[in-house]
Amino acid sequence: MNPAARATSASKDERIPPRERILAAACELFYRHGIRAVGVEAIAEAAGTNKMTLYRHFASKDELVAEYLRYLAAQADGLWAELAAAHPGNAQAQLGAWLKAMAKHVADLNERGCALANAAIELPDKDHPARQVIERFKVAQRDRLAALCRAAKLSEPELLADDLFLLLEGARVSAQSVGPEGPSARLLRMGDVMIASHAA
Repeated sequence: MNPAARATSASKDERIPPRERILAAACELFYRHGIRAVGVEAIAEAAGTNKMTLYRHFASKDELVAEYLRYLAAQADGLWAELAAAHPGNAQAQLGAWLKAMAKHVADLNERGCALANAAIELPDKDHPARQVIERFKVAQRDRLAALCRAAKLSEPELLADDLFLLLEGARVSAQSVGPEGPSARLLRMGDVMIASHAA
């Protein structure tokens, strides 16, 4: 499920504390419309609160953006635990399941690509508080791929991790620019070929 859909119900439920409603509304609006296009007034309104309450919980819009991305990064991190639980002790199976999950995500017409990659494009200023969140997340994702490739005893695991990482990033952009029936539709097949080429 995309981050916007996960957050929608929380942003409308007044039983939920204001900070959580604000974050849920930000998730929905930033993901759907982009960070630059959404102002704090729209977020406060969607959260059923006001700007004063928003600034009581988040010192600035930039801090809210960083927290939005931290939240999404934590959600994405949950996938690795799911893969490990579904395929305990089998790194090769975890890698294959990761590739299938990513191919499904890319093909989903309700998705708008990777929220963190989208944010990186919108926020070119390296001093923006969200940039560190984005960079840490992307490096960690690539490192987890490399760890799985090593554990699966695949040759040149660092190179394979880079290849898979770049394949996914490119597929996400392709799906957004030319649709999921374009080159991104071959993500699973191309990834399988890459992994097979590094098998002992």
